[in-house]
Amino acid sequence: MLSLRVIPCLLLRGSGLVKTEKFKGGKYIGDPVNAIRIFNEKEVDELVLLDIAASREGRAPSFAKIEEVASECFMPLAYGGGIRTVQEAARILKLGVEKVIFNTTAWRSPQVLTDAAREFGAQAVVASIDVRRRMFGRFEVMVEAGTRATGIDPVEYARRMETAGAGEILLTSIDRDGTMSGYDLELVSAVSGAVGIPVIASGGAGSVQDFAAARRSGAAAVAAGAMFVFQGPHRAVLITYPGPGELARALG
Repeated sequence: MLSLRVIPCLLLRGSGLVKTEKFKGGKYIGDPVNAIRIFNEKEVDELVLLDIAASREGRAPSFAKIEEVASECFMPLAYGGGIRTVQEAARILKLGVEKVIFNTTAWRSPQVLTDAAREFGAQAVVASIDVRRRMFGRFEVMVEAGTRATGIDPVEYARRMETAGAGEILLTSIDRDGTMSGYDLELVSAVSGAVGIPVIASGGAGSVQDFAAARRSGAAAVAAGAMFVFQGPHRAVLITYPGPGELARALG
């Protein structure tokens, strides 16, 4: 068994999948069900699905779409985007989703995260932390799909999320998102070393060597998007995933 979970992260906008770069734009990738069927065949560890428009649009999750996706997904599925209440989280989990991911709501109302962890167990609750580098290398937590600055340092914020009840942190570098230039290892190391819960490194993966580097920096798991949906220098859309042998050589 590999010592690191390797997780495709799919971004949902409307009814289709997109891939952003630095949280901007969004190249159309295709239908989420088709992508998930491919990942089923490749026997991936687990999957993250994020509705990147829900919070910005002030709407609830698309439960019909979540149900459609969950019914096709043979691996553990985590969903985030627009979850504002424990009741919405419960509805999502009943659809077959394994974990619920809180981002903007955890910042606005951390009690919701606490109540969800008490209701479903910390293992089902993930705090998503999006981070941007500022001047002089300072890190800052961003919310509302990376459009709103909080003025909070991610190390401090990660500790808050752990105290609030999160069982895991999805840590995303906005500056590395979609670039395939490698994870922000300084960020991964700082947050992983500050909390006692698993940290999923996200934003920047371009090779299995990047996975290994994130593990050495303290990550318990890695998430990747562009690396799994693009092929070649022109970024042709092709859903892919490293074979067991390739992962074992890099991570075994």
